[in-house]
Amino acid sequence: MTRIAFLGLGAMGSRMAAHLVGEADLVVYNRTPSRADALVAAGARFAATPRDAVRGADLVVSMVTDDAASTALWSGSEVAALHGLSPGALVLEASTVSPDRIRALNGSVTALGARLLDAPVAGSTPQAEAGALAWLVGGDAADVAEATPWMLRMGGRVVHAGPVGQGAVLKLVVNALFATQVALVAELLAAAEPAGMAPAHLVELLADLPVLSPAARGAAALMVAGDHAPRFPVDLVAKDLAYAGALGATPVVDAARACFVAASEGGHGGENLTVLHALARSAGA
Repeated sequence: MTRIAFLGLGAMGSRMAAHLVGEADLVVYNRTPSRADALVAAGARFAATPRDAVRGADLVVSMVTDDAASTALWSGSEVAALHGLSPGALVLEASTVSPDRIRALNGSVTALGARLLDAPVAGSTPQAEAGALAWLVGGDAADVAEATPWMLRMGGRVVHAGPVGQGAVLKLVVNALFATQVALVAELLAAAEPAGMAPAHLVELLADLPVLSPAARGAAALMVAGDHAPRFPVDLVAKDLAYAGALGATPVVDAARACFVAASEGGHGGENLTVLHALARSAGA
């Protein structure tokens, strides 16, 4: 049976790993062990360190917060994952990290005779739970083909973006497109309300026009409902937009990021990005 190590059991990782229980010899690791309890009860095994988790694994999936967390997980101590990685293993770095981080990790992984795919996902917790994520993958075509059956157990689609690093670039573009739309929709819904256009009515009208993406329509519906439960929290949006801004000149992205940074500094970092609408309404009241 294929041995899979899954590192990082946050809101996304725990849901993704759940689709692998019973399908493989699954070993899981999380910095807070209690996050693994449900998976262990379902049949996974818990490893006390990243090094122990990846030892002997054919496939390793990492799903952590950012560049710093990825670096700590893979090389930050004597029990980090690189110290247990087997030659020939295939690594999926599913975290949303910078292209610079992917280049550094790729060098370390390949030096050990293993292989890396940068494989972040498009979608949030509902898609992770439903196994409907889209994988945005950079790497060798043969490695992508090898990993695809496992990615499709956790998601509904695999998009091969190009060589290693291109999955990370695509993910940053995807998240920047989404976040800038959300920031603008939040602003416009709040701005139109004093002019007599109720947000719910405006969203209804916009839904029939070819100006909103499906993702933006979904976010707008959450704004109208006042539902800001964390699916894509403000703090993570601000982080992703900072990485996207490092790709080149991005004044629109930078302006959107300023909105999310302000929301975070105002104490809303753990709320869904749609909270910008509530903040814009408050500012205009």
